[in-house]
Amino acid sequence: MSLDARIKEKTNTRGPEYTPRTRHLNPDGTAIYTNRLFLEESPYLLQHAHNPVNWYPWGDEAVALAKETNRPLFVSIGYATCHWCHVMEEESFEDVGIAEFLNTHFVPVKVDREERPDIDAIYMGAVQMLTGRGGWPLNVFLTPEGKPFYGGTYFPARDGDRPPHPGFFTVLKGLSEVYENEKGKIDQSAQQLTQALHRLGEGGGGGPLPDRAWVDKAIALFAESYDPSFGGTRGAPKFPSTLPVQLLLRAHLRTGTGTYRHMAEHTLTAMADGGIHDQAGGGFHRYSTDARWLVPHFEKMLYDNALLASAYVEGFLATGNPRFKKVAETTLGYLLREMESPAGGFYSATDADSLTPTGDKEEGYFFTWSKAELDAALPGDAWAPVLDHFSLTGAPHFEGRYIPHIRRSISETAAKHGISDSELEALTDKARELLRAARTARQAPLTDKKIIAAWNGLTISAFARAGRVFGNQEYLAAAERTAGFVLSHLTREARLHRSRLEGLGPFGFLEDHAFVTAGFIDLFEATGEATWLTRALDLQSETDRLFASEEGGYFMTGSDGEALITREKPGTDGAIPSGNSVAAMNLFRLYTLTADTALLKKALGTVSAFIDTGQSPAPYASLISALDFHLAEPQALVLLLPEAPSPTDTEAVSTLAALYAPYAVTAPFREGEHVKSIETHLPALKGKTTQDGAPTLYPCREGTCGLPVSDPAAFGQAVLGNGKK
Repeated sequence: MSLDARIKEKTNTRGPEYTPRTRHLNPDGTAIYTNRLFLEESPYLLQHAHNPVNWYPWGDEAVALAKETNRPLFVSIGYATCHWCHVMEEESFEDVGIAEFLNTHFVPVKVDREERPDIDAIYMGAVQMLTGRGGWPLNVFLTPEGKPFYGGTYFPARDGDRPPHPGFFTVLKGLSEVYENEKGKIDQSAQQLTQALHRLGEGGGGGPLPDRAWVDKAIALFAESYDPSFGGTRGAPKFPSTLPVQLLLRAHLRTGTGTYRHMAEHTLTAMADGGIHDQAGGGFHRYSTDARWLVPHFEKMLYDNALLASAYVEGFLATGNPRFKKVAETTLGYLLREMESPAGGFYSATDADSLTPTGDKEEGYFFTWSKAELDAALPGDAWAPVLDHFSLTGAPHFEGRYIPHIRRSISETAAKHGISDSELEALTDKARELLRAARTARQAPLTDKKIIAAWNGLTISAFARAGRVFGNQEYLAAAERTAGFVLSHLTREARLHRSRLEGLGPFGFLEDHAFVTAGFIDLFEATGEATWLTRALDLQSETDRLFASEEGGYFMTGSDGEALITREKPGTDGAIPSGNSVAAMNLFRLYTLTADTALLKKALGTVSAFIDTGQSPAPYASLISALDFHLAEPQALVLLLPEAPSPTDTEAVSTLAALYAPYAVTAPFREGEHVKSIETHLPALKGKTTQDGAPTLYPCREGTCGLPVSDPAAFGQAVLGNGKK
């Protein structure tokens, strides 16, 4: 079928409600330009389907054309809710003059980084080598063989538009001339850069496993970057701080060093108080553009909110601070209310931009407030304490509008206004409801409804952990719904896939396997359902089969995936933990439960493949967390409940869940036939029974268990009283 026929068929499928996203329209509202991206499902690719740029999706057709015409590939990588991607689209890719030059001298290719993190990772590494920085949109120029020779992130359309950035049109003209006249130099540069990418993708470790002293030194270095004024890491922009916070909390538990707890608690409080936290609707924006957490980049990502919810659950466990519980709950409430699909999976993200009443697109408009809007939503003097508490008085904070954020404690604001803390708490809770209701009348930002396996794995973990710690059955049900979605909608013929929108996306990558495995382990800990442990072990076996490297660790792509110019082994953290770090933690946790030394060997090999004691630990926080877990000699906490439910079951389960025990894996079981079926995986279960028909805890290490404890009041001593590791 010809391209025109395929586009016509897809037009009929999309129906009359379809609205082209372009300023180039015919009088009847149809698009003047339509390219191959119109045939794709990715929301990001569809955003560019009506640019005058003759875009191709990544694939053989674009490569074949580049080789046939001896033109370089121009590969532009982004995602549907990326603000600067939208800016470059409107400035450059909708510009007919730029598009005509691009179409004539290059083969333009669009890639959704969320669907193809393997392509993004390779060319992000190339651009970082070339420029010293990265980000999206990611724009890279390749030889027809896919080897990079030039790249950058955002380019304004023309010189002088946004100094000091060079204009995109100028860049295109210069590269076209160099490619035509000095092809040999470009090929040499591309070959050198590709070789460097090969070395980068191999991992930097291979030495002996670091010891506890090195891990403590690494944690101390993280502490040195702490911002004493505003929490988190010094400087701006400021990204959500989850992994360092968790490392600091665990270091405090082991060492008793009070400054570690203070740094973690201050950071969690400062993020919760800031404009990065959606005070009205719950959840967190992508990052803060300033050092004070005040002015965010307003997009909301599923992975950020899942990771932050887990961090606040851990913060609550470690400190008992009720504020952290509330932040976790409002974040999870936002996900349930606005991001869960009818089938049970969670959507990827919401945009930073939204439409004003006049139809103009503005970043953050949906989440910010004018004085008139505040007066309408919270009228009268009774709301004065709330307006003060949320900093909604005085000079506006962002483009003439207010960003709700908190500058002082509830007690301080209450005292200032002569009311009690509880009265102000009640007022602020009601105000959040009113503000959230008022903004529903606005045009909401775009939601990218693509469902990504890895990010849903993080979400399973967040709901499972919160459900266990807070005793919230709604959260556990959400975790199980999402796990069910992954198994039924993201898995085909036992192979996990990366994403789903109208259909299945590409095969899953390492992070998809690792994060979903972690979610299954967390579900097992929270529910005691043996099926989730079996699922975790099975998926780990698939990970070993498809991704394992003989030199230790795991490749990003499976052995059945597309062959690119290099096969990366991701060890450093980015916006999310590296796939290898989560895989290592999964292996350590599964070994703690099963005492299977093959799992331990793989875990140690994964850590050793990346961590070199001579390197900076900064990019390896999550791998260090996995090693920290192992060095603490973690316990399997086998909690046996009587076959006949007992009145003390709930007390036993909730008491164990309330313990801050990050160096343990919980295995709750009810006695009966199903326990025998799982004993092959859990040798610690063999021969264990409840004591006098009461819930009984067995603390175990490496398959050997200590004395049983049937008094819930003594669980804490049994779990935490074995000395600091």
